[in-house]
This record gives sequence, structure tokens and C-alpha cells, in this order.
Amino acid sequence: MAQRVCPWWLGYFLASPLRRWMLDPIAALQPYVREGMTVLEPGPGMGFFTIELARLVGASGRVVAVDIQPKMLAGLKRRVAKARLPGQVEARLVSPDSLGVADLKGSVDFTLAFAVVHELPSVSKFFGEVRDASKPGASLLVVEPVGHVKEEDFESELAAAGQAGFAVKGRPAVRRSHAALLKRSEPL
Repeated sequence: MAQRVCPWWLGYFLASPLRRWMLDPIAALQPYVREGMTVLEPGPGMGFFTIELARLVGASGRVVAVDIQPKMLAGLKRRVAKARLPGQVEARLVSPDSLGVADLKGSVDFTLAFAVVHELPSVSKFFGEVRDASKPGASLLVVEPVGHVKEEDFESELAAAGQAGFAVKGRPAVRRSHAALLKRSEPL
């Protein structure tokens, strides 16, 4: 991956309960995630959103969290176990050049890409892999921090998503972030 990958030790701060004062994960996710869904979360860190995603999908749903950093995934697994949600979360260590989700082809209902797309070596490949894993009509929420990603760079990410078969359906308000809700089109 690119040199800009978030260091593993920062994962402790990103998963802190204090972060909820700035961003309520339930409020951010509840409009898009329902019980029984299959959710893909690239770059989950230590699970700030993962735990809430698992609660929202319930016992009949599944969250597939993929990351390139073993220490991030170890922290995520500890937090998932402490929350008593291990049956809903599958944590996968993947390589820097692939999401490693070919086995999910056409089964993902929702993908959360929160502050991760700007870290990827190939934005086009990322959106192509997410498209392949997603069902037609599946949602993708892309959120990038304004401190790391300029508006024009975010628009370039959305253009790459469009080329991969996603259409912008909304621009939800996320504090100090650029955000877009996208929908996967019918099969290409």
C-alpha cells in the first residue's frame, strides 16, 4: 500500500470511546445497515465502526473486515470478542494490492470505506473489487477526512467509483469529512 497508511498504534486512539463525541457511529451507519446484511469494511482499524456494524446486522448478518496490518486486526478481534460479537465479524488479513474478497462475489449489501480510499495504491482497482463483491443495488459509503483529502481529490475518487459502476446517490453530512453514498448499478 501507499506510504500514507495509518500506523497501527493510532488504531487505539481511533477506537477510543472519546471519538464518539465527534462522530456517533450508530447515527452514521443506521440509515444504511439492517439486520441480516453482509457488510464489507476495508481498513477497519481496531473496530470503531465494526462493532456497531456487527450489532446492526445482528446474528443473521455478517461483517467482513479486511486490513493489511496484523496489529490492527489483533486489536479488532479483541474488541469484537469483548463485545461478544465474534459470530458476526470475520477479520481478514489481506495483501496491499487486493481486498481479498473474490469469494464474496455478488453478496455484499453495504460497504463502508471510511478514511481509507486515499491510502490505497490503486483507487480504480479498489472500486472494481468492491463492485465485484457487491450485489446490484448495493450501497457504498465513502468518507474521507478533509484534513487528508482535498475536495478535488475526493471528486477524483468518486469519478473512479463511477467508472467502476457506482453512481452517487447522496452526500450525507459527516463532520469534518467529504462523504458520498453510492449505489452499484446493475451488472456491467
